[in-house]
Amino acid sequence: MNAIADLQPRPWHAVYQACGINPVLPPPEDKSVADYVETHAKALGGQAAIEYLGVTITYAQLDKLANRLANRLAKLGVQQGDVVGIHLPNTPQYLISLVAASKLGAIVSGVSPLLKPVEVIHQINDAQIKVIITLDQFYAAAIAPCAGKVPTLKAALVTGPIDALPGLKRWLAYTLKKVPKVTLEPMPGVQLLHFWKEMQASPATRVHSTVGPHDTIYIQYTGGTTGKPKGAELTLRSCFSNALQGAAFMPFNPGEDTVASAFPYFHVAGLAVGMQGLLMGSRLIVVPDPRNVTLLCKVMQKFPPTILCNVPSLYQMLTENPEFKKVDFSKLKNAMSGAAPFPAELIHRLEAIIGQGKLLEVYGMTEASPLLTCNPAQKPRIGSVGVPVIGCDIKIMDVETGTREMPLGEPGEIIASGPQIMKGYRHLPEASAKSLREYEGKIWMYTGDVATMDEEGYITICDRSKDMLIVGGFKVFSVEVESKLAELDFVGLSALIGQPDDKRPGNDIVHLYIQLKPEAKAMGEALAREKVLAFCRETMAAYKVPKFVHFVDAIPLTAVGKIDKKALRVQSGPM
Repeated sequence: MNAIADLQPRPWHAVYQACGINPVLPPPEDKSVADYVETHAKALGGQAAIEYLGVTITYAQLDKLANRLANRLAKLGVQQGDVVGIHLPNTPQYLISLVAASKLGAIVSGVSPLLKPVEVIHQINDAQIKVIITLDQFYAAAIAPCAGKVPTLKAALVTGPIDALPGLKRWLAYTLKKVPKVTLEPMPGVQLLHFWKEMQASPATRVHSTVGPHDTIYIQYTGGTTGKPKGAELTLRSCFSNALQGAAFMPFNPGEDTVASAFPYFHVAGLAVGMQGLLMGSRLIVVPDPRNVTLLCKVMQKFPPTILCNVPSLYQMLTENPEFKKVDFSKLKNAMSGAAPFPAELIHRLEAIIGQGKLLEVYGMTEASPLLTCNPAQKPRIGSVGVPVIGCDIKIMDVETGTREMPLGEPGEIIASGPQIMKGYRHLPEASAKSLREYEGKIWMYTGDVATMDEEGYITICDRSKDMLIVGGFKVFSVEVESKLAELDFVGLSALIGQPDDKRPGNDIVHLYIQLKPEAKAMGEALAREKVLAFCRETMAAYKVPKFVHFVDAIPLTAVGKIDKKALRVQSGPM
């Protein structure tokens, strides 16, 4: 679907017209990320692509480095269709790897540095990752422990966080112990290589592959009801269509924009922002630690942003930092916010600094590459996530069956159809069929999110799935944690629920309720709590670990035997 003209008239069409938004989605060009970077290297060779810790990498340099890395990856046996895992924070190495993989026609799978070894093992095996590119500290903590359990993995390219810096700066950082030196333990059967040295020693001869519109280019993992993260297969068409959809609401000026974002590239939102910046020849401000807002502010003071993209909690941290008010926002066009709700009070506080009407809330999901809705800059509505992006149709369906459209203003499940929707979940045909269903002759993505749509087409999220929490912008699916806890022989039943975090609006505090097995009650709650938390810290990303653990005699169940979380919330009362 390349145009909205083939849709029945929808409430949001009038909003498009009022805001001057072209309702027709042009077909994406038959080009890859690498093709765009190569074009910029020729036309905008001296234009800054990356700003990182005082180092500037131009588009000409980025293209050359990506060619070197692509040649090294090819020597390791990476071919078109193979999967390269990128297990890094936001660094130049991440973007270089992204472009290098694209030059080979390889698929990229972002591996969250927050994951524990057992979670990394699942992703490497499920995606069949052949080569992983990782940080030295992450390798020691999460990759080396995978030895012997990841048969598809042939090589690990390991880099340091300051490898892109000049030699003197690196020497000082290590000498003054500002950056720790890490001893790397070998992995039997896996080549262990130094990323930067191997890349620099490789030839810079051009590498190019033709990628088809329906070829998978990214496998991004997302939690869900299966108990384990699922790999959403995103295609060239889905990602580049979504880039055009986003640009219609947040226009870029080729070669002129500066994008400041702390969204991690391993997250689909960060990946989309980084990719959009590369497609448009923008300057990308890259910071390795999103919590270091002072560093981000200092870089923005030097390179005033034209586009901001962050989660609400990061915007809150920025507004509380005095350096943020010293940034020149006169050229800022838009500040995009997603991944969690943004309270109106905080929006007003932010816009008092960056300018009125510049904050645009969006809604999306990994399976949609990720953007589904956006507030138009000309007509934003606080509290709403905006209207469907061009070329995307959205309906609100009854939650029970998903087959009956709800009247305007009535809550129901969001379903979406458009070119940005994923191909499906990797190796999970049943889960794919459950999420991607046919309705009125089209395939729709059933999101599981509950919302209302008003008479103009603006969508307001009413509720997230009760089985999903948001912690620091990351999704925590309770069934995944509960399934893992079932491995403990003393846990009878467990239930994860969230409490709104008053200090970080839009986030949840994770509460875990446990019903011990009768024979385990003698161990006492203190020891049981200690064992549960130790197990969680060992096997789960930190944001999934419960903040509070409660023990109950019996977890309430529904009439059909399911855990009744609604009753548990009522039973527990205010936390």
